[in-house]
Amino acid sequence: MLQQFRDLVPSLKKIEKLASNKLKKALDDQGIYVTAIEHRVKTESSLAGKLLLKGAKYHSINDITDLVGFRIITFYSDDVDKVAIIAKKLFEIDWKESVDKRKLHELNSFGYNSLHYICRLRTNDPALNNIRFELQMRTALQHVWSTIEHDTGYKGNVKILDEHRRQFSRLAGMLELIDDEFSRLRNEITEYRRNVQSLVQSGKLDDVALTIDSFKSYLETRPFERLNQRIASVNQAEIFPASMMGFLPLLVSFGFETLSDVNRFIKENSEDAYQLALAQIALTDLDILAENIGLQNLCLVYVLKQGRGREGLRFVYETINGKHNNYDVLIDMIMDLAKNLPFWDDVYNK
Repeated sequence: MLQQFRDLVPSLKKIEKLASNKLKKALDDQGIYVTAIEHRVKTESSLAGKLLLKGAKYHSINDITDLVGFRIITFYSDDVDKVAIIAKKLFEIDWKESVDKRKLHELNSFGYNSLHYICRLRTNDPALNNIRFELQMRTALQHVWSTIEHDTGYKGNVKILDEHRRQFSRLAGMLELIDDEFSRLRNEITEYRRNVQSLVQSGKLDDVALTIDSFKSYLETRPFERLNQRIASVNQAEIFPASMMGFLPLLVSFGFETLSDVNRFIKENSEDAYQLALAQIALTDLDILAENIGLQNLCLVYVLKQGRGREGLRFVYETINGKHNNYDVLIDMIMDLAKNLPFWDDVYNK
């Protein structure tokens, strides 16, 4: 059998490469992120050890199903099933030899709860197609636990104390629960994001809390586009893309709790924001403006209307651009321009 193995090694390496490439491409195409794809051709010494222990059960080298082995480690337990679906499309599965160890339902079996498929390639080379290989699919927590069990010798030949066995069982149960809870939490977050997108698209903004996810969905509706276009039309300027996510902490600091608050903020301050932007660019030849120009001027006007003056302006600039010492000239300019806006007398000259 060892000589048969030596003769097969070139074919085994071909299978390792072909199957690995197929798996990586399919996972990328489906957008499934995994923590690792491990693969190997069994070494001759490892095979020799296996034959010494279990050689009587094998009649030929073709009876050994793990000469080539793959292990895909996923982040979430439900991703194991997604990987399995991909494997069924890519390879021919030997269902008699395959086993779903997740169905063992033994408390101390957590680290071995892998899904094992025995597979064959589908190629134009019959010699390659006749050689079976093993594909293991498990979660990262299952993989870590299996490694810990191996490292501590829990599955070794030396009998361990019942006290230690109970501790292993308790920890295994806890990790299995954590594994399931991570998947459940991800599914709930995904559903929440779908609901947020649906609410934003339908305009039911009162029901949507101001968060990173909801603000991203809100930006997809282009709420600042009308103001941006008004500002850009002053110099017939072009608007180039710029991130507005950096303004989220600023909006939260204003006390906004829902997207409806942001919507109201836009409606109540758009005219003053336009006038402030107009005063800044009317006498310039700027023909390219950042997409966040409207939002920035809305924030500047908002803090000025609150009576926060120079410190309010500095707070805006430092929040979106970081702390520097060179904002004074810019702040002086904004203060001078803002004195001509309609709200100035009501706020600062009472």
